[in-house]
Amino acid sequence: MTSASDQAVWDEAIRRGAAVITKDEDFILIGRSRKAEAGPPVVWIRIGNCAKKVLLDAFMPILPTVVEMIESGEAIIEIRGALNDSAGC
Repeated sequence: MTSASDQAVWDEAIRRGAAVITKDEDFILIGRSRKAEAGPPVVWIRIGNCAKKVLLDAFMPILPTVVEMIESGEAIIEIRGALNDSAGC
């Protein structure tokens, strides 16, 4: 869904029961503006620019923890710091 609007991605995540993994703060803002509505979990990756492979290689080791957090009901999971260091971004 790389060409879809943020709202379309949000709505599709709700429809599929999926989480949104993003580097874009817009999804956090959408969630805050719709407090009363249940939205998808948002995994907000707060790192600088780096190659997709480097980002994925750094993210994969923490994925089980992220999944556990989603399953426990976390609405927003913010990732930064350690991921930056290990990714070299």
